[in-house]
Amino acid sequence: MTELSWKHHAIIQALLSRGPLKEKDFYSLFNGLTGKNPGTDQHKLQEYLLKINKALSFVHLELRRCMNQYDAQVYYGVVNTVSDEQSKLGTKYTVPQIAFYKAIIEAIVQDGTAQGVVSNIDALNFKLDNQVTVASQSQGGQHEVPPALKYFSISQKAKTLDELVQDQWLNLTADGNITLGVKSFLDLRSWFRNNDVPSCHVCNEAGVKAELCQNEACTVRIHHYCLKQLFNRRQAKKVCPSCGNHWQYTLPKEEAIQIEDDTVPGASQPSTRSRGKKRGNDRTLEEDAVGCSNGDEQNEGTGSQHGAGVAQKRRKTARTNDADVNGSGVSQSSSSTSDFRRVTRRSARLM
Repeated sequence: MTELSWKHHAIIQALLSRGPLKEKDFYSLFNGLTGKNPGTDQHKLQEYLLKINKALSFVHLELRRCMNQYDAQVYYGVVNTVSDEQSKLGTKYTVPQIAFYKAIIEAIVQDGTAQGVVSNIDALNFKLDNQVTVASQSQGGQHEVPPALKYFSISQKAKTLDELVQDQWLNLTADGNITLGVKSFLDLRSWFRNNDVPSCHVCNEAGVKAELCQNEACTVRIHHYCLKQLFNRRQAKKVCPSCGNHWQYTLPKEEAIQIEDDTVPGASQPSTRSRGKKRGNDRTLEEDAVGCSNGDEQNEGTGSQHGAGVAQKRRKTARTNDADVNGSGVSQSSSSTSDFRRVTRRSARLM
């Protein structure tokens, strides 16, 4: 048997005790235990998952990843890989409750519009006659419905529905519709395939909640999130990948804006030019400052003959810098200082 570390055990225990985790929560758990970021270090994540599943296979369990088709959220969870009479003994649900759940699942996946819902009222009125799990033939050759199924009341169905929602097998929407829960997507993958539930044309997973091709003769259905992958490029043709019929698909507003920004050339140039101009002004001020420093050194070495020319150059540079500096307070202060120096020099000559 595969040897697991305490980190592997912690991951398994977290999924068993807390139930299926959203991808971001599972990644956070993995990062806290291993110090690795699964978003950038997929190899390390796959290595952990492979080792965990090798160990879980001995007890017919598996750590799976699935997509919730209603909200496009990715989940991780541990599921049972065997459906037999022995494994059914480990469930808390009774035979009538399991039959009721199966009736709801069948109604949802058999919906020809692929909306993936059934109304709460319809579910409570389901008859469980066709969900016979333990049937005995009467003398007339008819299947007799067990009393536990036949007399399963509406109040018992309502209580069962609450339990199935709480355990994430089903989900109850605000408008009174029942949808599949994340545990159903994790656990029923094989059941979907064995019962010929139509699959998504893009990802080949069961198309429980999907969009249909508008060509009535075409059977293609595609998940909403798979449509984004198929039509996310502006040049991509919005047609059915099977029959070529036009597919009415509107790109989400925020994604359309992003594509617009990415495809329009020079969309971000104004800010770049502005930053470049500012950097150019900064370099000019720096060069002027270096020039003034060199001028001071030359003035000390050459004497009074060049002093007036250097001073005039300084005043010109100072006026240029004053014009470049932003803010009226700074410009006025520099100008006043320059005027004061000129008046002082003239007074000194007169004296």
